[in-house]
Amino acid sequence: MSKSAKSNSPAKIGAPAPDEFKRLMRTTATRVGLPILAVWVVAILIGHPYVLIGAGVLTLAALGIVGWAYWYLRKGRAVANILQSADMTTAEGRKEAMGKLEGKADKGDTAALFAKAQLLMHEDPRKALEVLEQINLDKVMAPIADEARGQRAMIHLLMGEVDRARTLVDAIDLSRHDQIKSRAALAAVVAEAWARSGQGKRASETLDLFDPENGEIEEVKPQLYRSRAFAAAAQSDVKRMRHALRRLKAINPQLLGGFVQKKIHPLLEREARQMLVQTGAVPKKMVRRRV
Repeated sequence: MSKSAKSNSPAKIGAPAPDEFKRLMRTTATRVGLPILAVWVVAILIGHPYVLIGAGVLTLAALGIVGWAYWYLRKGRAVANILQSADMTTAEGRKEAMGKLEGKADKGDTAALFAKAQLLMHEDPRKALEVLEQINLDKVMAPIADEARGQRAMIHLLMGEVDRARTLVDAIDLSRHDQIKSRAALAAVVAEAWARSGQGKRASETLDLFDPENGEIEEVKPQLYRSRAFAAAAQSDVKRMRHALRRLKAINPQLLGGFVQKKIHPLLEREARQMLVQTGAVPKKMVRRRV
């Protein structure tokens, strides 16, 4: 993928990456297995038949949970493999990946819907939003519902629909997400929606929990700095705003283009526009006409 396309693509919230599959399974097994082990230790010490039967029932239930988790994560890995093997730099490559996902998405496969929306973001964000809206937030697990809210809110923000984004992010609970990359990606979306709807301080407090330079969340760095710029602008903190914009420019100057549009804080838009001119990405005459 070209540098510009890659840098401007949204954070990939939703489907587990293939290399995380084994770690997620180990985490699930540990969280379920340790309590069950404790139950059996207590049951054996008590020795009463009914207690042992109860421990057996709990064990069967736990095995069911682990089996379901394995099935769900395996589906997510299969979908992630489709995206990873696709040539995302061309319309043909994305179309081929879309064809492989169609059957799964039509059946309501959550991971497939996330992946389909990711592909559509290259062509039509509004269609990507429509796909994400097919995920029933009341029927999926709470963390998955948060992922869907985050993706939808991110698209609304990119299209300048702050009120709709704010409604979605207010239902997101970051404490439900153990993986730091997923939590940081959601925090970036939540904080941007807060900052652009008058809660800059609250946004900054959330963003300060994450270090954009942390290697574990390298993929989310652009989103975190973007949100920091909005939060700083909302508080008229020019120093922090400029720092965030400079960091974005260092990643890819084209990322500054996201601030040069309607419904952006005037201070933030002006500063981003000036930086774009300095990089030569925008002709000075064009900037003068727009100002």
